[in-house]
Amino acid sequence: MLIIGITGGSGAGKTSAVMALETLGAKAIDCDILYHEMLQTDKNLTDEITGNFEKILTNGKMDRKKLGAIVFNNSDALLKLNKITHKFITMELERRISSFKSEGVDIIAIDAIALIESGLSDTCNVVVGIIAPVDRRVSRIIKRDGLTREQALTRINAQKPESFFRGNCDFIVENAFDTPTAFEDYCKNYFKHIIDSIACS
Repeated sequence: MLIIGITGGSGAGKTSAVMALETLGAKAIDCDILYHEMLQTDKNLTDEITGNFEKILTNGKMDRKKLGAIVFNNSDALLKLNKITHKFITMELERRISSFKSEGVDIIAIDAIALIESGLSDTCNVVVGIIAPVDRRVSRIIKRDGLTREQALTRINAQKPESFFRGNCDFIVENAFDTPTAFEDYCKNYFKHIIDSIACS
């Protein structure tokens, strides 16, 4: 079984890259979606987050916007949150990978913004970094998440720079395409080449 890790900053185009892998038969695990699901289902996770961050409750429930406002403006707070979430996500990810293995899945795509920092990259056979010009990323984040330009830039600046991905990934794919569809089409050919190369090695 081949495990391909997909990483990169917000708005770079990781989702389109993963969709390309899915068309090639991969089973995808989006760690951001997984995290949001676990916020609804894993009380141990939410208890640990609320126990470490003050004033993030609204009507007795964890408010993700309040939490985001804290961590995206404070690198120490972001580090603390990541340490908590990585622990829980890693356990669930290992469970899902094991399940896919038992089903005979040939390719798994793991989509994670903190794939490398969390240590999840060690699980992968190949790590691909998706990068994009900052102005493109800002536009995509504004359109996708309804944020202001300032909020989008704050999010980007709180994440790893392009140089981090260039220095820590096996492959780099730059997304300067005008549409997600164009980038996805490019990625299909790119990933097919990677998969074929590994299969032949």
